[in-house]
Amino acid sequence: MKSADIREAFLSFFSKHGHTVVPSSSLIPGNDPTLLFTNSGMVQFKDVFLGSDKRAYTRATSAQRCVRAGGKHNDLENVGYTARHHTFFEMLGNFSFGDYFKRDAIKFAWEFLTQVLHLPPERLWVTVHISDDEAADIWIKEVGIDPTRFSRLDADNFWQMGDTGPCGPSSEIFYDHGPNVPGGPPGSPDDGLDRYIEIWNLVFMQFERQPSGELIPLPKPSVDTGMGLERIAAVLQGVHSNYEIDLFQALLRAAASVTGCQDLEEKSLRVIADHIRSCSFLIADGVLPSNEGRGYVLRRIIRRAIRHGHKLGQDKPFFHKLVASLVEQMGDAYPDLAAQKAHIEKILLSEEEQFAKTLDKGLAVLASKLESQTGTVIPGDVVFTLYDTYGFPVDLTNDIARERGLTLDMDGYEALMEQQRERARSAGAFKVDYTAGLELEGETGFRGYESLECETSVAALARGKFQVDRLAEGEEGVVVLAETPFYAESGGQIGDCGYIESASGRFEVLDCRKEGSHHLHIGRVTRGELVLNAQVTAVVETGLRQATALNHSATHLLHAALRQVLGTHVTQKGSLVDSQRLRFDFTHFEAVSAEQLQEIENIVNEQIRLNTEVKTEILDIETAKKKGAMALFGEKYGDKVRVLTMGEGFSIELCGGTHAKRTGDIGLFRIVSESGIAAGVRRIEAVTGAGAFEYMAQAQKKLLAASQMLKTAPDALLEKLDALLNQNRQLEKELTQIKGKLAAASIDEWIAEAEDFKGIRLLVKQVPGNDAKLLRDLVDKLRNKLGNSAVLLAGTDGERVNLVAGVSKEATALVKAGDMVRVVAEKIGAKGGGRPDMAQGGGADNGHLPEALTALKEWLRQA
Repeated sequence: MKSADIREAFLSFFSKHGHTVVPSSSLIPGNDPTLLFTNSGMVQFKDVFLGSDKRAYTRATSAQRCVRAGGKHNDLENVGYTARHHTFFEMLGNFSFGDYFKRDAIKFAWEFLTQVLHLPPERLWVTVHISDDEAADIWIKEVGIDPTRFSRLDADNFWQMGDTGPCGPSSEIFYDHGPNVPGGPPGSPDDGLDRYIEIWNLVFMQFERQPSGELIPLPKPSVDTGMGLERIAAVLQGVHSNYEIDLFQALLRAAASVTGCQDLEEKSLRVIADHIRSCSFLIADGVLPSNEGRGYVLRRIIRRAIRHGHKLGQDKPFFHKLVASLVEQMGDAYPDLAAQKAHIEKILLSEEEQFAKTLDKGLAVLASKLESQTGTVIPGDVVFTLYDTYGFPVDLTNDIARERGLTLDMDGYEALMEQQRERARSAGAFKVDYTAGLELEGETGFRGYESLECETSVAALARGKFQVDRLAEGEEGVVVLAETPFYAESGGQIGDCGYIESASGRFEVLDCRKEGSHHLHIGRVTRGELVLNAQVTAVVETGLRQATALNHSATHLLHAALRQVLGTHVTQKGSLVDSQRLRFDFTHFEAVSAEQLQEIENIVNEQIRLNTEVKTEILDIETAKKKGAMALFGEKYGDKVRVLTMGEGFSIELCGGTHAKRTGDIGLFRIVSESGIAAGVRRIEAVTGAGAFEYMAQAQKKLLAASQMLKTAPDALLEKLDALLNQNRQLEKELTQIKGKLAAASIDEWIAEAEDFKGIRLLVKQVPGNDAKLLRDLVDKLRNKLGNSAVLLAGTDGERVNLVAGVSKEATALVKAGDMVRVVAEKIGAKGGGRPDMAQGGGADNGHLPEALTALKEWLRQA
């Protein structure tokens, strides 16, 4: 069976047994700071297992894409060198949320393996936890497996989500590759070799571990299983290594084609074939190469692949060419991958070109360090310098070291890294913890969609880190209400302002933030006092909310327009919406042209003029996706979501923010600026409504002022500017000619100053003016007239120095022009270099030029 057939057979089998087929979630865990990437099938169901999320189903099955390449779960260093380690893999799983338990989970697994995949029972080996008599009895007495192919293990068969929380025993199923492969069964002294390979793990979550270590039975035990698609494909296709399965063989052939290496067993080819999967899927899920977080891990993987291409002799960009082959293999199962093919290729090509600029220099530094290496350990400061200065990930340095039989001083490296982290922490801003002293139950009911005012009660108060019963006049603090009309900062939209008033006092709300399921109203008491449990009236400042809502609605129109003009690879990477403006960050790998910006602006304003109703619906997540709703990168959604539709389907997105009632309410949309803020991320800032009209009024005012200064009408301003620029260019040309004539008149005087030293005429001189072209012309003329010579002119205008050096062909054996420039540049804090016969440089005039020229004369005599 091909990999795609196995995936389909698995999902179909469990669907027939009452499981809801749940699509793979993003590789970016939604709102889960504990994980860098989705690394197992259960990640998207984590809150369901913890009881904080409810689904419409109690049985689920999925084929989940996973990445293990950073943080706690990091297989990167083993990838390519072992048969079964990958940065990217697919996990097939079936899950029960308080529905069936051990008996059904075990019987489902056995039926699928032996009756659907037709694996011979005599090739399977089963393990259970040493204490799990229930699972053992099911396997042996009910399923009827051979007791001689059964083991009870301890730590290997007990799973837990963390130090506390859901946990339980597990049962693992192994495939026996036969006596011709070295290794013993699980639990034997030869366990860990390649004969017995784990293919499926069934986790029975039946306990909750307390901080004391005590295990308390869960009221509704659950099941979480995982079977690696690549591993089971290797078994079914009769091969021992995952790299021999159909999917990898196709990628290996493509990698061989673009690198010129035809040995499909070559480990570097395996690295490249593995890495194109993780890189492409991460980019498709919105991750972009950067120097921090997930983007840094992505950049490490890309650079590791490029480095292995270099090992195979490929010194030109090649990695991006493999995306087409990957889409051919996996595009049907993951349509988003196919849709973003061009975008992925563009980002990978850009990274290859960028890395090429630093790779050679970094390798040269490492090579020079290795040449002087006396021991077998590369010092930590070398590893750190390669990372910090040349962008070398540590695993890349480790790869090179491994090839030479060396190891890294990781303790020394980590010490330097910690010093760097401490510097970063010291430079960072302090964050106020508004919830440190709050113990809250339930949730704040949000009424802000329907009204900007509501009658409610005070549920909690805090001052500093302490929960209190009252806040007195002048005191700052946090108020939690039973219900609120205040929107809490979320999705880029700032929190509302306004006031909370009771019979005894008034609290000015300066900001509103959300922590968990509660709205925190942050501000100060401006009159009287606010007491716990008091009945209050909460009122949002209407003008600010309305202006903010208009800007928020405009971001949705902008997002849709960007995708229409630039392409569907555009995804939101962040936003900030307040009453004054909107800021929208999005994925795009080049500057947006003026023509494109105008087209985007026109499309948004057209939608505003159509004045269509802004519709919101509460739908289940699957219905919302079928409707075409876009989910935001990195956001986490429950079963029920709020769907915002604008312009009769022009924009359909999931959004919990507040919005205009009709698109026409926005009034007008004007783009203020477009810029790059990171590799592959652009930013547009814009204004709407009254702000847009004010922006246009200010622009008109500046236009009139410029017209008056140039003594012309506004509609003739461009022609006037063009004429003035032409006139200015002509005057500059004439001025250069005059300077040239004046300088040429001085050449004979300068020649007389040249010093004759052992047959070479040396001239080092400071001259007025720092026009680089004029200085080059003068050096050429002087060199021609002086014959066998070395000349340097330093032109200065009091602020900058330009250096130009020229050496005749005969004299370059003794003196190089680039060296002459460097001698002076080092003294004045400038930079420069060039060919042996001509070089130039420059920098700020620090007042040390005369002594630098004196030093050059002495250096020339010695040379």
